[in-house]
Amino acid sequence: MILTWIYWAICLFMVILVLRSLYREKSLREQWVAAMVLVPLLLRVLMIK
Repeated sequence: MILTWIYWAICLFMVILVLRSLYREKSLREQWVAAMVLVPLLLRVLMIK
């Protein structure tokens, strides 16, 4: 059970970092890449397989 919470916390931290990168990036291409990375991470944070 504790490993699930640790995994969730790591994924949430990564989501925060990717969101920060998404809004700071000026290049549209890099924003698209960040958005594509964000989708699976959000699904993992929401625990949707």
